[in-house]
Amino acid sequence: MKRVAAEIAHKEPRIDVLINNAGAMFSSRRLTEDGLEYTFTLNHMAYFVVTEGLRERLLASSPARIVNVASAAHQGARLDFDDLRSAKGFGAMKAYGRSKLCNILFTRELAHRLLGTGVTANCLHPGFVATRIGDESGGSISRFARLAKLFALSPEMGADTIVYLASSPAVAETTGEYFYKRQPIAPSPTAQDDKVAALLWERSAALAGLKA
Repeated sequence: MKRVAAEIAHKEPRIDVLINNAGAMFSSRRLTEDGLEYTFTLNHMAYFVVTEGLRERLLASSPARIVNVASAAHQGARLDFDDLRSAKGFGAMKAYGRSKLCNILFTRELAHRLLGTGVTANCLHPGFVATRIGDESGGSISRFARLAKLFALSPEMGADTIVYLASSPAVAETTGEYFYKRQPIAPSPTAQDDKVAALLWERSAALAGLKA
């Protein structure tokens, strides 16, 4: 992800909008080459690393916007900062919910750090969308996902709030919010905890080898 961010920064003189959109879950605990659990790494750390790698471009392009795709699956999730690798007990939905909680907490702290720069950061729940999510999860998750997607939103419908946050003049000055169907709504109490958001930022920076 560091390499990808560096390549984008090298090729693009301006970045007006950065959309971070990752959502995957896995039927069993897997570790990346860095020794991190896959769900946490893909769904959260990728957002963190790419955004930090493009921060200078975004600031230089101000006004600019960052849109992070989260999920209502964060409801009920809690972070264990002593076990971000899910070594104590892994559950696919538990890991996914935690990663989506991270998306909202990351957005909250990012917006705080970018105040006054002209770069905004917001996140959203797109609804359950018929994308490739779950296709490669394995086991019962993949079977359930294939069935559930028969009743899911189309990708176009799922993208509606993403496009709105990326382009609408109505939210040009809005930052640090969580949206659903183009409306700001309150996430879970844990997702609104500034101390947890700041600690997640510090731990994420340390894991990525970046300055906090």
